[in-house]
Amino acid sequence: MTTETTETTETTEITTEINGNTESTTEDVAGTPGPAAGTPVVQDIGYGRQFDGWYDRLFPKDDSAVGTARTLAALHPDPAAGTVEFGVGTGRIALPLARTTGHPVVGVDSSPEMLTALRDALGGEEDGAGLVEPVHADIRTYADDRHSAGLVYCVCGTLSMLLTPDEQRAAVRAAAALLAPGGLLVVETHNKPAIVALHEGRSRTTYFAPYPEPGTGLQTHSMLLPEGDLWHCSHIWYEADGRTRVGTELSRLTTPDEVDAYAREAGLEPEQRVADWAGSPYTEDGPMFVATYRKPAGASDGDGTPGPEAAA
Repeated sequence: MTTETTETTETTEITTEINGNTESTTEDVAGTPGPAAGTPVVQDIGYGRQFDGWYDRLFPKDDSAVGTARTLAALHPDPAAGTVEFGVGTGRIALPLARTTGHPVVGVDSSPEMLTALRDALGGEEDGAGLVEPVHADIRTYADDRHSAGLVYCVCGTLSMLLTPDEQRAAVRAAAALLAPGGLLVVETHNKPAIVALHEGRSRTTYFAPYPEPGTGLQTHSMLLPEGDLWHCSHIWYEADGRTRVGTELSRLTTPDEVDAYAREAGLEPEQRVADWAGSPYTEDGPMFVATYRKPAGASDGDGTPGPEAAA
């Protein structure tokens, strides 16, 4: 099964192809009656609908998630100043990060399904109350007039889910606007040179990734599209009992230099680029990269007020 979405400002046309038969439906982006006049419409690409119920199988809340959270906590300039995650999903990183820093995380996501799973996770844990504030919003336009943040992070390839340079640039600009002077933006996304090399000169390839749990794994049918650096992946998840789940995603691949340029345009200064959360040196062979960007101390605050140095 493949699912493609064509977005407009008010509705989403969903075209589903099953065994060669195509059906189209049009609905509000959240799958519910449209919002009242003047209420911003959150455009949802349908990622949460496809991976609802098995996202945590693909990206488990395991030791690697805790390790990522600890690294983010160590990078955080001031946890008390606030933390925002772009693409919070089911809270895989936000939950352990809030526990590590002792301060809540604002989790922004366009998927109602992901946010429902996050709320369920918060309600199912003893210390869940207050750890994460789920916010249904578009990371390209999200703003918070209440306060600024010391850290904004966008990880696990979320930036690549935006399919044009302008959309990716808008998300980085929105993140920069949230930051307090001296605040940090952290981006982890797919490394274009490595993904292209994976295909060995072909437009299509298939690979299988076994998971630690015996009998489980993910098979991916990967295709590079010539238009706009797009990467199309159809995933088949295998459970140990023989059950399978299928999901499709479309990404726009970027180089680290491209993300650096977005950050500079948004008034941020590139600080560090590494290959992974362990801090391994960046190489073009690594499938992901992690980059950090600092808001200058004298820049405007996230709420539009000058920073301390600018006001002095």
